[in-house]
Amino acid sequence: MSERKWTVVVVPPGVGASKVIEVSHRLLKTATGFGTVVALGALVLGYGLVSRSLNLRHADQLERQNAALAEELTRLHSQLSSLSDTLRTIALQDARIRLLANLEPNDPGVQQAGIGGPSSPSAESASLMSAGVLGRRTEDIRVDLGALIRRANLLAASFNEAHDSLEHHRDRLAAMPSIMPTTGWLSSAFASMREHPILHIARPHEGIDVTAPMGSAIQSPASGMVAKAGWETGYGNVVEIDHGFGIQTRFAHCSKLLVHAGERVERAEVIAEVGNTGLATGPHLHYEVHVNGKAVDPLKFVLPDVVVD
Repeated sequence: MSERKWTVVVVPPGVGASKVIEVSHRLLKTATGFGTVVALGALVLGYGLVSRSLNLRHADQLERQNAALAEELTRLHSQLSSLSDTLRTIALQDARIRLLANLEPNDPGVQQAGIGGPSSPSAESASLMSAGVLGRRTEDIRVDLGALIRRANLLAASFNEAHDSLEHHRDRLAAMPSIMPTTGWLSSAFASMREHPILHIARPHEGIDVTAPMGSAIQSPASGMVAKAGWETGYGNVVEIDHGFGIQTRFAHCSKLLVHAGERVERAEVIAEVGNTGLATGPHLHYEVHVNGKAVDPLKFVLPDVVVD
C-alpha cells in the first residue's frame, strides 16, 4: 500500500508560477507533535519563571516583615527593662512604707520573680520557639511580661495592705495626747503617792500640775469627743475627752469651759482656760491621761520638743 501524501499548492500573489509541495502523512504528524512539545515546554518554562519570581518577591516581603518585627521586639524588650527598673524602685518604696506601717517585709524572692510561672512551654510557645530567633525572643518577652504583671499585682496588694494599716495607725496617732495642753512650768509631777497640798493627806497624784497665768488657753492634746464639761467636786470646772483606743484625758481647775459634752474637738483646739476652781492653791492646770481606765503619766505621751517650759 502506497504511503499517503498531502499536496500543498503555494500560489503567489500577482504574477508568478504556483509551486506544488508534496508532504508525506508521517512527516506532517512528526512536525505537529514536535510543535506541541515545544509549545508545552515553553509553557512549563514560563510558569516556572513566573513562579520563581513570585517566590522571590514573597521571600523579600517576609524578610522585610521579619526585620520590622525584630525591631519592634527590640523596642518592647527595652520598654520591659525600663518597666522592670521602675517596679524595682517601687518595691523599695513599698518596703519603707511597710516598715512605717509596722508590717512584715515582702519576701524578696517573690518580689523579684512574681508568683509561680509555667513549668513547660505551651503549644503556642513551642511553635514560636521552633520559628527561630524571633520565636525565642517573643517567648522571652512573654515570660518577662508575665513576671512583671505578677510583680505589679503583688505590689498593688502590698500597697493596699500598707494603706489600711497606715489608716489605722493614723487614727491611733491622732488619738495620742502628744502635745502639752498649756504652757507654763511643771509644779507637781505624776506620782503614785504624795501629800495633798490642801488636805495634807497622802494620796495618789494621777496627773501633772502645770502652773500658768489665769486665763491661759488650754488645748486638746489630741482629737476626740468631749465626754464631760462641767463641775466636779475637788476638780472644779473640768473637761474630759474620749480620744478612742481606750485613751481619755482630764483637765481640771479651769476658770472657763469653752466646749460642751458631745462636741468633737481636734488636736490643739482651745477647750478651756486656766483657773483655780475646786481644791487649788492658785491658777494651774491639773492634767490627767487614762489608758483603759488606768492613770498614766501624761509626759510619756508628749513629744520631746513640746514639753513644758
